[in-house]
Amino acid sequence: MDTERQSSSRPAVAILSRGDAVARRDATSKKGRFVDVFEALAALGIEAHPAIYDESFAEAVREQLLDVDGVLVWVNPIQDGRNRAGLDALLRDVAAQGVWVSAHPDVILKMGTKDVLYHTRSMSWGSDTALYRTAEAMRTELPTRLAAGPRVIKRSRGNGGQGVWKVEKQQASPMVKVLDATKEAPEELSLDDFIQRCAAYFENGSVIDQAFQPRLSEGVVRCYMAGDRCAGFGHHKVKALVESPAARSAAGPRLYTSNADPRFQRLRLMMEDEWTPQLVSLLDIARDDLPAIWDADFMLGPVRADGSDSYVLGEINVSSVHPYPQEAAGEIARCVADRLQREP
Repeated sequence: MDTERQSSSRPAVAILSRGDAVARRDATSKKGRFVDVFEALAALGIEAHPAIYDESFAEAVREQLLDVDGVLVWVNPIQDGRNRAGLDALLRDVAAQGVWVSAHPDVILKMGTKDVLYHTRSMSWGSDTALYRTAEAMRTELPTRLAAGPRVIKRSRGNGGQGVWKVEKQQASPMVKVLDATKEAPEELSLDDFIQRCAAYFENGSVIDQAFQPRLSEGVVRCYMAGDRCAGFGHHKVKALVESPAARSAAGPRLYTSNADPRFQRLRLMMEDEWTPQLVSLLDIARDDLPAIWDADFMLGPVRADGSDSYVLGEINVSSVHPYPQEAAGEIARCVADRLQREP
């Protein structure tokens, strides 16, 4: 922690991530996942300090955050059996006392859960999407949707493919075929048994039901955003929810490129000029409250009349976007500098 903060006139931010007491004791800006962000902030005259969080020393973290102008948060919604309930309460508290928090927990609830797929379904990135708030509603409505083709079921909060399933009706059988996004092989079970597996998802959230995109095996494009400007792209062919052995064998790591990648300039323009303005309007989010780093995952939709690809939103990630393109650190720093300059 910075003991000289009170004598400095430079703006200061904390970079918060999970860790234990040893990680908190040993944390510096010279090592770890966010060295590039620390360096980019320093280049713009912004002091940055690591803030390692755990519920067991939450009060010490709270005092640290009250001594800075802003905090950038990288903590997954679910990690090692823990959620963000305590951290989100802490962040709301420090934000209420004038510290800029990115991403604010209330912003995460609006744009960082799978519910965003339902709330933005009318946008041109949208698709046939339903939202279930109870298991009873899912049991009533899902069969009709399955009759039209495979569906993707997603719990409202999660990461790493947790709680994501491809569900497909079986011909001349009461069973359904389900594929867990974290598994390689599908299985058959009754629809009631599958809904029972999803019952826990309704305890603190909802379930999203989205039409399966048949071009999924062609790859997913991730558009990284710093506030309302594109910060780069990632592209990879995926294994999750892909059943073809040949398509699974073609899957590989995400490859990162800058926001100047010529393959994705139409996507960049749509994100910056069309979709992000629509997103903040639909979700009632101030542009200044957009996270300093977030991303949107796009599957390829139907080919358009002019031969170009359409894009279908698969999810938005807000809580803990990492890794990201090399150039994104500078975009994050510029976003932070702009936001702190506008602070009253």
